Amino acid sequence: MLYKSPAELRTAPEKRIAVFGMSGLGKTVLASRLRAQGDWFHYSIDYRIGTAYMGEHITDNLKRQAMQVPYLAELFRSDSIYIGSNITFDNLAPLSTYLGKPGDPAKGGLPFAEYKRRQALHRRAEVNALLDTAPFIHRARELYGYPNFVCDTGGSICEVVDPADPEDEVLSALSAQCLMVWIESPEGHEAELIRRFQSNPKPIYYQPALLDTLWHDYLREHGLSEAQVDPDAFAVHAFSKVIHHRAPIYAAMARNWGVSVTAAQVEAVRDAKDAIEMIAAAQR
Repeated sequence: MLYKSPAELRTAPEKRIAVFGMSGLGKTVLASRLRAQGDWFHYSIDYRIGTAYMGEHITDNLKRQAMQVPYLAELFRSDSIYIGSNITFDNLAPLSTYLGKPGDPAKGGLPFAEYKRRQALHRRAEVNALLDTAPFIHRARELYGYPNFVCDTGGSICEVVDPADPEDEVLSALSAQCLMVWIESPEGHEAELIRRFQSNPKPIYYQPALLDTLWHDYLREHGLSEAQVDPDAFAVHAFSKVIHHRAPIYAAMARNWGVSVTAAQVEAVRDAKDAIEMIAAAQR
């Protein structure tokens, strides 16, 4: 690990951490509290994906929708208007909306093949954004003068790594630069995670084999054709299943590559000092 002991982390002149875990457990909240101290650079993987790697796809999709309105289409053709997404650290809706949900087109659903195509784009973008961590650490220090750095990873990081592989490209690169910190979900917290997902859907990537199984099992169990699936219902169903799928992967990431803290501990953090003490005392 980057810091060999709690004392080394506490006294390090440049502290660098990467937080990971399920969406809705406080990764971005923790990163925001560190950023509020003024000497921490907040690098959001989902924001990087939505701007650097998926931005054109998102904008093109917005334009495609607008071109269906004759009044707007004419203005676009004459370069009279501009359209773009307003993605932020706290509002990832442009990316989530682009990734979409498979199912009934009348309810805003995508054909399953198109949904999988967009998933593949997201996977490549997520890996690239994670590998961009090292350049951004350098940029944060040399360009902006930030000594400390927090990488706010997306919930889907566990789908693009193999924690059992000591030479995994992403985990090797990330752990060489940051202390990996897992925010562990408490037992029986699934209902709350699902509620948060429903109220504020975050971008989510599924391993292709898992997604195929979830989709085809759902069609068979409910006796539906692709076009009959309620996109929102399937999205909640898939998310509820993926919670259990991801838990052991996150645990292996923490066991082999970092440390773990609980969601309750994160909720109690008030500032950067609290955060560093929490992480220094974390289970190793």
